[in-house]
Amino acid sequence: MNGESEKNADSAAAGDAQPAAGAVVKTAKQLANEAKKLEKLEKFNAKKDKVPLQAAPAKEKAAEDKTKVKKEENEDDFKLDPEHEDGTKKNTAYRFPPSYRREYVEAQWYDWWEKEGFFKPEYMEKLHPEEKEKFVIVIPPPNVTGTLHLGHALTNSVEDTLTRWHRMCGKPTLWVPGCDHAGIATQVVVEKRLAKERPGFTRHDLGREKFMEEIWKWKNKNGDFIYNQIRRLGSSVDWSRVRFTMEPVMSKAVTEAFVRLHADGTIYRSKRLINWSCTLKSCISDIEVEKKELTGRTFLSVPGYANKIEFGVLTSFAYPIENSTEEIVVATTRVETMLGDTGIAVHPDDERYKGLIGKFAVHPFLDRRLPIVADKEVDKTFGTGAVKITPAHDHNDYAIGQRHNLDVITILKEDGTLRENCGATYSGMKRFDARKVITDALREKQLFRGTVANPMVVPMCSRSKDVVEPLLMAQWFVDCKYGLTDYHGLVSSCTFYIVLY
Repeated sequence: MNGESEKNADSAAAGDAQPAAGAVVKTAKQLANEAKKLEKLEKFNAKKDKVPLQAAPAKEKAAEDKTKVKKEENEDDFKLDPEHEDGTKKNTAYRFPPSYRREYVEAQWYDWWEKEGFFKPEYMEKLHPEEKEKFVIVIPPPNVTGTLHLGHALTNSVEDTLTRWHRMCGKPTLWVPGCDHAGIATQVVVEKRLAKERPGFTRHDLGREKFMEEIWKWKNKNGDFIYNQIRRLGSSVDWSRVRFTMEPVMSKAVTEAFVRLHADGTIYRSKRLINWSCTLKSCISDIEVEKKELTGRTFLSVPGYANKIEFGVLTSFAYPIENSTEEIVVATTRVETMLGDTGIAVHPDDERYKGLIGKFAVHPFLDRRLPIVADKEVDKTFGTGAVKITPAHDHNDYAIGQRHNLDVITILKEDGTLRENCGATYSGMKRFDARKVITDALREKQLFRGTVANPMVVPMCSRSKDVVEPLLMAQWFVDCKYGLTDYHGLVSSCTFYIVLY
């Protein structure tokens, strides 16, 4: 009886420790992990309660310091002299702010420098009349089309440092300021402004004199802004000698220099292929031509055309051989120029065309015979290996034409339309409109042989975004060989030095 009672008591005690039905029984390890988590949570809560108490003094101190700084910066002894007059020396009795501030440090100095003539060479000549050596430079005139940027600030800083250093050495110094009329760039900007104000209006509608007035208005507006930027840089230029490149005195100097260079043969006039912008109706320099690389068939926007124009395509078509049933197939990326073709060139070692060298092809649209010539410059692997020659509209073709005495026929007018020598069908037609019409006409005559995508480079005018046309025209050129032999000799003999001041 006693043993049974003890057993029941043990069972009851064990029953108190056992979980209820359906409960998860946790192991000793799980219970230990829970205890550790609970301990960490209690520590975190304790630390969290302390943070506001510790942060409060720091926040109060930061706010106090901020208020103190703000109060100090707003006090009168950190302000500029309110009674300062332009052209007078800055009153430096007022203390500077605790940190560098351009509006405090740079203000109220430049007008005084300029009024006192510190930047004129005459100022140093009076102080040091015995000094014979002078330092004179001209600012690279920024274009009046825009405003100064970081690049201008960098070069101005270097030039100003040099000028001030020589001035400190006691030399009479002159740094001449000015800006450039920028020629075509200004013309484009002003034309765009006119077109925006009066849609469809061009400089031709306005006339030369009135357009020149608009150019001067633009110059006066932008030029003054540029000059004020130079002043804000603190540049020590002599403003009494400021120049604009279209001023009469500058034009006279340019004319004098041009005449002298022409007289000694450095500048000469010649009829050559030049870069022509049909939109600007102007010749542009090589540096103003952007090379747009195409990987294949591409449609580009061209000024004066409602729809995009296809480029990056090599078109093949056949020229019939005179008094024969034979034909010779040529390939070109500019079909419209076939109206100016005066010959066909093949490589002398190309077996495919050896029997045609010396014969003539017949132009399908014009009364013209095209001699087939052999030239080693022809690439046998490009296209069909036969090259149509348009001497007046391609640099390579011009060179081949000169070697073989081919006729040079210009087919484009200055506005990009075709000349009368292209025949009644095409005369007056825009160049890229003619491209499609001529292609269709070749199909009708069953001379079209197909197109393939062709990687190429399209020359684009950086000003007008027009496609540049090589055009044969009389222009002025500079003989770049002038003095080249002398310079080469000096460098080769190590007697040529670059001197940095």
